[in-house]
Order: sequence, then structure tokens, then C-alpha cells
Amino acid sequence: MLKLYNTLTRSKQDFQPIQPNKVRMYVCGMTVYDFCHLGHARVMVVFDMVARWLRTSGYDVTYVRNITDIDDKIIKRAQENNESIQSLTQRFITAMDEDSAKLGIIRPDLEPRATEHIQGMLDMIGTLVAKGFAYQAGNGDVFYKVRSFSDYGKLSGKSLDDLRAGERVDVDNHKQDPLDFVLWKSAKPGEPYWESPWGNGRPGWHIECSAMSAEQLGEHFDIHGGGQDLQFPHHENEIAQSEATHGCTMANYWMHNGFVRVDDEKMSKSLGNFFTIREVLEKYDPEVVRFFILRAHYRSALNYSDKHLDDAKASLTRLYTALRGVGSPEIAIDWQDPHAAKFQAAMDDDFNTAEALAILFELASELNRDKSPTTAALLKQLAGIVGLLQRDPESFMHGETSAGGLDIEVLIAARIAAKKAKDYAEADRIRQALADAGIVLEDTPQGTTWRRA
Repeated sequence: MLKLYNTLTRSKQDFQPIQPNKVRMYVCGMTVYDFCHLGHARVMVVFDMVARWLRTSGYDVTYVRNITDIDDKIIKRAQENNESIQSLTQRFITAMDEDSAKLGIIRPDLEPRATEHIQGMLDMIGTLVAKGFAYQAGNGDVFYKVRSFSDYGKLSGKSLDDLRAGERVDVDNHKQDPLDFVLWKSAKPGEPYWESPWGNGRPGWHIECSAMSAEQLGEHFDIHGGGQDLQFPHHENEIAQSEATHGCTMANYWMHNGFVRVDDEKMSKSLGNFFTIREVLEKYDPEVVRFFILRAHYRSALNYSDKHLDDAKASLTRLYTALRGVGSPEIAIDWQDPHAAKFQAAMDDDFNTAEALAILFELASELNRDKSPTTAALLKQLAGIVGLLQRDPESFMHGETSAGGLDIEVLIAARIAAKKAKDYAEADRIRQALADAGIVLEDTPQGTTWRRA
């Protein structure tokens, strides 16, 4: 049985969906005002992996990942660029989809945009006001009354007294309590707005996900996921809004992936160690990046560095090397096979991809010994479950057919010609030139092959 770590209970639990064999999962997506960064890549890959394994396990999965296409950062960036909000957000949604596709992400089943669900947000805010969980302040903003929700803090483990003592944000004099958070923001001159019973304005960030998850999956669903940074206050506020509105549990299981660190420091623009997915993919094959993310357990911190990416590349190359020259028939996975059974046990243990990938290396070692098509097929099929090893090995090994400005295939042909002419000095010179460019030649009875070092 699948066990997953539930942030809400701070324990690993047996997974029991609300409806037999059906899973409804909501994951907080991106705010589209810039290119996606490595933290976004981890969220994409982790919950893509979760959805893949749930489906492999026989569940009918509805996977929703929202898009925040209106908020303060978006408005500010559009004004700075002197472009419309619609133009800005669509540009970065397109870029996000491109990055996601390169990383081998299967598109979520539903990708609701906040601006398409304003009415649902207004309805929810209206209910909260009517029930006494929210109020309109003198400046026109509508706030959630945090102390009115007795379970506030149950996800993060924070008490209201601790939060009040640690309050560091600028106090909004319009709030009844410094802990209250905004549901509806009154429009400022020149800002986009929607009409509402509380005047023209736009939704606060937290209410967006509460409304969209309820509209797409219902008031009570199975899994809510996102990055660890969203646990508080975003997810805590979602629970307060949703459960006060609907009078029932919002989600049974809460999953949070760990932070991305860069050379053991938290990634941030202020530290100058901030990397977009696009910047990383200029240096590394997308499958290497996916492998790098998956070889760490999703709840652990992920430490990014060139050294770690280089090591991931070498490790993935080992797997592809084992598959070279060995056919792999299309056969169903035999889950009674010892390797498949261990892979399944690892994935059922809170999606332990670190252990699951170790099983792939056991299979690769076996394949190097027996060159069995059946072993190769099992290796590819198990890896394919988590989105790896689905390319032709030669294609992965070669990547681009140029390196350091050199045309690899042309130089290999020139080296073969030099050897035939017994010009071994020239053949050695070409081999060394390619080696200096990171290309390793391998002479076999079938001819010369190459791979990147």
C-alpha cells in the first residue's frame, strides 16, 4: 500500500482516497511574471512524478495545477515593461510550457487561471463575510479574521500567540488584528479591477487557490501539494478560507517538496545565486536536470551546483551506456520480478525516488553482464515510469553533433581516413582535439562510436 508523508499530521500515512481508485490532486502553480526558476522545476518534476506513480498504481488521477495571472508582482512588471498584463502573462505562460515540456513534464489535466475564476472568489468572500469570518475595512479592502478560525495553525504548527509575538510586517491600521490577511484589494488608480459588492478591486493571492481548487475538484479532495515555502502562510490561509466557507476538511493529505539550495545556500536573487530553468538548460541536457531532481527524496533539500549536475550527467550516462546495443522488447512489467518489486516498494514508501533510482543501477549492472533484452526492457520500463531513459542511447550520448566549434562526425570520418592512410599522427591529433572538446572516441569491431565525457 502507498504511504505518504502528510504535512498536516506530521507523519507517514497509508493513502486512502476519498473515492475508490480515484485521486483528486491540486498543486499550487506559478505566478507568471518572469521565467521559471529551479524551485519551479522541482515542483513541476516532483508532482509530475507523483501523478505518474499514482496512475501506474491504477488510480484515475485528476491533476490540477493553477496559474496565478494577476497579483502585485505581475502589475508592477507590466508597468515597468510598458506592456499589458495579458501580454506579459501569456508570454511567460508560453515560456513555462516550453520549459516544462523540455523537462519531460506531462501537462496537468487542468490548469485554471486566476482571472478566469473571479466570480468563484467573490462568492467565497461573500460567504466568509456573511458567516463572520471576514470584514470590510475602512479603506475598502476585505480581510479574513484569523482569530475567528479556531484551527488556524494546524498545518504549520504555529500558534496565534507565537505568530503575534513574531509579527514583523508593517501593521496595516485598517486591520482589526495584525494577523488578518487580505481577501479583496480595493483598486488603486491605474490598476486592473473587477466589480464586487465591496467596490472595484482584485482578489488577494490566498483566495485564488481556495476558489479554484473547490471549483475544479470539489470542496473536499485528496491531495494538496506545493513547495515547502508555501506551507505558511499560503496553505495555512487556504485551509482557513476553505474550511470556514464549506464547513468540511479541505484536503486529506498535504505534500510539500523541499527547498532548492545553491552551493549549500538558499537560492535568492539578492545572493546572486538565482538560476532560471532556461539558464540551466543552456549547460545541461533536460533529462540530466530531471534525473538530478529525482535522485533526491522530494522532501529533502536539493543542493544545486555544477559539480552535482556533472555527477548526475555521469550517472545518467551509465544507465544509457548499459542500454547501448541491446534491444528491448515491448513487454508488460512483471511486478513479481525482484527488481520491479523493490522499485514498487520504494515508490510506495512516500515516493522514494532516491531508492527507486538505485534499483535502476542494479538493473544496469545486471544488463552489463548478461546483455539480455528482457533486462533492458525492464530497465527502460521502470525508468519510464518516472520519465527517464526513453531516448535512443546514441541520441542521449551524442546530444549536439558539435563540440567546441568542431563537427564531430566530420572529424571522426577524417580520423578513419587518416588511419587507413597510416597517418597515425594525424589520427592521434584528431582524437586529442575531440578529447579536449569533451568527446571520447571508442573504437570497436563495428566501427568508431563517441560519447561526451
